[in-house]
Amino acid sequence: MVDQNAHPPSVGTSFQRVDLRDKVLGIAKYTADLSLPDMLHARVLRSPHPHANILSIDVQPALNMVGVHDILTPFNVGEGKVAPDVPILDTKVRFVGDEIAVVAAVNVYEADAAIDLIKVSYEVLPFSTNMDTSMKKGNPKIHTQGNVVNGGPIVEARGNVEEGFDQADYIVEDSFTTPGHHPASLEPRAALASWDGTRLTMWKPSRGIHADKAILASALDVNPNNITVIGPVMGGGYGSKDETRTSVLAALLSMRTGRPVKLELSREEEFLAGRRRHSTFTKIKMGVKKDGTVTAVHAKTVMDTGAYLSSGPGVVRRAGQGALYLYRCPNVKYEGQIVYTNTPTAGSYRALGAPQGHFALESLSDQVADKLSIDPLKFRLMNHVGPEGQPGERTTPKNQIIDTQPVEGGIPFSSNELRQCLILGADAIGWERRDQIQTPTGFIKRGIGMSMFIYRGGPGGQSKAKMSLDEDGFFTLNVGFMDVGEGSSTVVLQMAADTLGVLPQMVRLNSGNTDNTPQSPMTAGSTLTFSAGQAAVRAANQLAQIVIEAASEVIGLTDTEGLYITPEGVCSARGDEVNFTDLAKKSGLLKTTVSVTPGSRDYIVNSFGAHFAEIEVDIETGYVKVIKYVAAHDSGTIINPRMAESQVRGGISQMMGFTFLEDMEIDDLSGVTLNASFLEHKSPTIMEYPEIEVIFADSIDPVGPFGAKSLGETPCIAPAPTIANALYHATGVRLNHLPFTPDNVLTALRKLR
Repeated sequence: MVDQNAHPPSVGTSFQRVDLRDKVLGIAKYTADLSLPDMLHARVLRSPHPHANILSIDVQPALNMVGVHDILTPFNVGEGKVAPDVPILDTKVRFVGDEIAVVAAVNVYEADAAIDLIKVSYEVLPFSTNMDTSMKKGNPKIHTQGNVVNGGPIVEARGNVEEGFDQADYIVEDSFTTPGHHPASLEPRAALASWDGTRLTMWKPSRGIHADKAILASALDVNPNNITVIGPVMGGGYGSKDETRTSVLAALLSMRTGRPVKLELSREEEFLAGRRRHSTFTKIKMGVKKDGTVTAVHAKTVMDTGAYLSSGPGVVRRAGQGALYLYRCPNVKYEGQIVYTNTPTAGSYRALGAPQGHFALESLSDQVADKLSIDPLKFRLMNHVGPEGQPGERTTPKNQIIDTQPVEGGIPFSSNELRQCLILGADAIGWERRDQIQTPTGFIKRGIGMSMFIYRGGPGGQSKAKMSLDEDGFFTLNVGFMDVGEGSSTVVLQMAADTLGVLPQMVRLNSGNTDNTPQSPMTAGSTLTFSAGQAAVRAANQLAQIVIEAASEVIGLTDTEGLYITPEGVCSARGDEVNFTDLAKKSGLLKTTVSVTPGSRDYIVNSFGAHFAEIEVDIETGYVKVIKYVAAHDSGTIINPRMAESQVRGGISQMMGFTFLEDMEIDDLSGVTLNASFLEHKSPTIMEYPEIEVIFADSIDPVGPFGAKSLGETPCIAPAPTIANALYHATGVRLNHLPFTPDNVLTALRKLR
C-alpha cells in the first residue's frame, strides 16, 4: 500500500524538467558535439539533377588524396535498403540533393575537397516537381511501380455518402491546397558510428532507438544483438529526423575503414535530406439540411510524398481523420492518394496530416455556416461528435491500403470534452462581440475566427518498463523511449513516482541506450505519455508490492497487512519502519519488468480542442496580425501544467509559420529547392508571436494513465483554419491556399474589389 497522504502528488504540478539544468547551462551533448579518437569525418556528394540514371562514377582522383580513407558509391555498397524504396545508395537519383557518394576523410576540409574531385556521368531523365505532372500517363516513372503509390487511393467510409447528399438541402464544395513545410529544427541531423570489428555503436538523434537498431541491422546485414544505438539530446525533430540513411552511411564507412566516422549535415543539406510536411490538394464537400444537420461529408486528398514514400501511408490516413470523425454524421467517405514527385521527401511532421485535412474541413465548415446564415460556433455546437462516438454498426478496420475500409461506428470515445472546449474558448476570445467588433482605422479590418479538431493519439505500440530499488536507496526506471524535447521523461517519471508513493527526486530515469533499456515504441503520434506512461505505472505498482513484501520479511512480519510506502521507506501500522537504503542492502536488488499493450477495444481514444483568433488585416499591405489567440484543449489529466502549456504555445508558434510564411519553393524548370536556408525559408520569430491563452478542459480519461491523453501534436492542427476563418470574417476574402503571405492576401483582396 502507498501512503497517499505522506506527501503531495507530483502529477498535476509543474515539476521541473529533468533535462533542464544541462540545457540551460549549455552542457547538454548533441550528436554533433561528440567525438572519438581517430574519428573520420564524412561528406556527401549530392545530385544536381532531379531525375537521372548514374552511368559511372570516377572516384580515383579523390581516393588519391592523402587524407581520404574511403568513398562509398552505389557500385560498392551492396544491395541493402534503408526502407523498401530507399537503397543505401542507388544508381538512380530522384531529386536535387539525393545522395550519390560519401567520402570519409581525416577532416571535413579534406572530405569537401575530395567531393569536388569525384566525376559522375549521368543519363538525365524527364522529371516532375508537382503531382499533376507525375500523375499524367506516359510520364517517366520515379519508381518502377509507378508514380501513384499502390496504384490508387485508400478509401475509408461509413454509411452511404450518395444517399446522404440526396438527403441534403444544401451541398457546399470547395478545394484547398497546402504547401510543403519544413520543420526547420535548430539541430541539423548527424550520426556517429563506431565499428570495433564485431560490434557497431551508433549515436544519432532519434525518436526510436530500438526502431533505428532494427533498420541498421537490416540495411547492414548485422545481427541486431551486435548493435547498440544511443540517442543523445535532440535539438528538435518533429518527425523530420526519422530518415536513417545518414546513420547507415556513417556505419558502413566505419565498418569499411575500422575507424569511427561522423557524418554531420549542413543547414542546406538538412532542408534537402530532412523530412518536410506533405503538400496537399483536397477537394471536400458537405451536405446539410436547412436546420443545420450534417447529412454527408466527402473528402479527397492528394498528397505529395516527394522522391520516397517515408511515412506517407500513415500521414494520408491522418489527413482524413477530421472528415471521418469530427462531425456527427452517418455518411462519410474519405479518399487519400499518395504521389511521388522529384522533390525532397516528405514525412511524418508534427500532427501527421491533420493540419492539412483540418484546414480544408474547418474552412468549409465556416462556408456551410455562412450558407445557412448560422453562427459558426453554433453550427459546431450543433454538429460536433459527442462522447458516444459516431453512429453506425461496430466494425473492425482492415489492414489494407486499397479498397474500401469501414470506419468505426458504434464505439464510444473514452472521453470527449470538445463541447467544453468550444464554450470555454468562445468565452475567452469574447465571441459574443464578434458581430460588433470595432475596426481601428479605415485600412485596418478586424475579425474573429475559430475551428475545432480531433486527433487520434493515445495508445501506441507495445511498451516495456523496468524498475528497481537500488542499493543506494534510490529507484531506477529503465525505459526505451526517447525524450525528443517535449518533456516525456519528466511526465513519465512523475507518474512512476506518484504510483510508487515517493518523491520524483527519488527516481532516476534511464533511457536512450538500447543495451540497457527495454523495447519501447517510437516517440511518435502523440502516444508516448499514454503508452510509456502505462508501462511505468504498472512497473511502479508491481515494484511497490515487491518492496512491501521484502519489507515485511526485514521487519519480521508474517504478512504485508498494514504496511505502506512513504517517501523515506516502508512503515507498518504498529510503528515499525525500514528505510529504502537498509531495505535494499538487506534484501538485495528488488526489480520488476512489465510489458504493456495499451488501449481498449471498448473505446476510441482521441484528443479534442477548439482554437479561436482575433486578427487585424491591413488591406493596403496585405499584412495580417494576430491580436489574440485562444487554444482550448481536451487532453485528459494534465500531468505537468507548465510543460503542457509550453507544448501548446510552441505548436501554435510553429504553425504561424505554416499559416503565414513558410513554403518549400521548388523551381519547376530545374527541380532546385530555392529556399534551403534560414535566410530564405522564412520561419516565424518572436515578432510574429501573438498573445496566447491556453485553456485545458476539465477531463479525466478512463483509459489513459492518471487520466491523461495525447497533447504534443494537437496544437498544430487548428491554427491555419482558425486564421483563415478570421480573415474571411474581417475582409470577406476566403483564402484556400497557404501560406497567407501579404502578397497572397492582397491578390485576393483585389479580386474581391
